[in-house]
Amino acid sequence: MKIGIMNNPRFSVYDEIEALGKASFDFVDLTIEGPTFAVDPEKVCNLLDKHGLFAVGHTDPCLPYAYPIEAVRKACFEELERCAKLFSSVGAKVMNIHPCYYCPPSMKPDLLKHNIKALKSIAQMAGSYDLTLVLENFMPPFDRVSTFQTLLKEIPELQVHLDFGHTNMGRDDADLFCKHLGHRIKHVHFSDNRSTEDHHMPLGVGNINWENAVTELKKIRYDETITLEVFCNNKDVLFQYLDISRRLLLELWNKGSS
Repeated sequence: MKIGIMNNPRFSVYDEIEALGKASFDFVDLTIEGPTFAVDPEKVCNLLDKHGLFAVGHTDPCLPYAYPIEAVRKACFEELERCAKLFSSVGAKVMNIHPCYYCPPSMKPDLLKHNIKALKSIAQMAGSYDLTLVLENFMPPFDRVSTFQTLLKEIPELQVHLDFGHTNMGRDDADLFCKHLGHRIKHVHFSDNRSTEDHHMPLGVGNINWENAVTELKKIRYDETITLEVFCNNKDVLFQYLDISRRLLLELWNKGSS
């Protein structure tokens, strides 16, 4: 199991990688969204090598890639392909994508169908860059195991990005996702909340049962990437929060190990 953090796109991506490298994390969840759209892959690679890090790709959650106007979808596809090229060039093997909720009100009943249509071509494109596309659970209807089962059946290349903070607010909890989709979970986000909002708090501050969360992941033999998606405007305090969260995660993960 590897533990990483996201770069804050409001700051220099290079300074962010330097900071997380000095804090001895395993990887950067490389976030490409405004205002940091342009990234020099060579500089990123040099920093990753310097600190013994690797990258996971994280795309802009606001892209309306499934919007039912072809020109909009095409523009979003081109942006996602730009990200895929970047992620591939820095050695990433996983590329995250969020569900698309943008749709005219009268077409909302077809939201899942629009996502499936768009994600098919995006997953194939990602694969052409040797990237596995992982879809993140979030708000309805993408907070349900049944929705993901439909998506995964229609798009065999697609895998699951399980966000435990989101399952704490959604209909189906993390236990159900692990039980029914464990073999398709390829990336994980950990952050705490109090069920009412996506607070992105340090582990142990909200009401998520982290011992149970770790137990469920170990049941499915998950041993891949876990991002601590903890937010704080004060960088010094942020790394204290991240250290507390990492220590709790490692304590729970190693509990009972010989």
